Amino acid sequence: MNNILKLMRPHQYVKNIFIFAPLFFSFNFEDNTKIITTFIIFIIFSLLASSVYILNDLMDIEEDKAHPTKKNRPLASGSISISTAKFLFIFLASISLICSFLISIDLFYVLVSYFVLNILYSLKLKHISIVDIFIIATGFVLRLFAGSVATDIHLSMWIIIITFLLAIFLALAKRRDDVLLSQQGAKTRKNIDGYNLEFVNATMTVMSGVVVVSYILYTVSSEVISRVHTEYLFLTSFFVLLGIFRYMQITFVEQKSGSPSKIVLNDLFLQITLILWVISFILIVKMA
Repeated sequence: MNNILKLMRPHQYVKNIFIFAPLFFSFNFEDNTKIITTFIIFIIFSLLASSVYILNDLMDIEEDKAHPTKKNRPLASGSISISTAKFLFIFLASISLICSFLISIDLFYVLVSYFVLNILYSLKLKHISIVDIFIIATGFVLRLFAGSVATDIHLSMWIIIITFLLAIFLALAKRRDDVLLSQQGAKTRKNIDGYNLEFVNATMTVMSGVVVVSYILYTVSSEVISRVHTEYLFLTSFFVLLGIFRYMQITFVEQKSGSPSKIVLNDLFLQITLILWVISFILIVKMA
């Protein structure tokens, strides 16, 4: 059972918190029905995500064996058989897609889009430099739509843009870790020749600035000010900037950007920053 859980990668579910973003940015923090519905969607999406992770591991067994940490994954280490992994892949995908269909046909379409996109990613697209990080970013946007369609919450262009840009920033940080491993002689990805430290460092720097500026523009936009009835939401930009700087410190100084999910789950500084951002955001909206 422990190996099955490792294969499902539950620590990666932290990415699915983006499903709650439409509810959070709707500034409706008291609708229990939508909160419960969003939690259910989170579980369903997480099961589908696990099936995708299993498929990815099935496709990358040989590459993972050459990776210093991924070699310990259940399939690469041989602790779980390929036939068992295939069964879990089909089972989890079927359960999640059926449940999504029963909840909402629109939710079903979003999950099917995510599933098909990730199958294409596992089979081919992840081997194409630059395209791979855009596919990852699109997956985050689809998480937003999953949280939006079933709760009937409209997505603003701001939340879509900021999420997409932030996801590209995180994906670049992950690729930087692959480049470092490649320089040490462990070439673990076929597309790694399309990246080098100069390119990744430059694009990450650009994306960090774009993310921060986009968020500030969001907080001072007339649309948002009219909805929250306050001009002080821009104050939360302090924590956004702090979080970006901390992530860049982890990436460039500590050189530990291989797993964004594990960084969020293990870095106390980043956790406190995120919590303070959420608290400040809610307080400013509530006090308006």
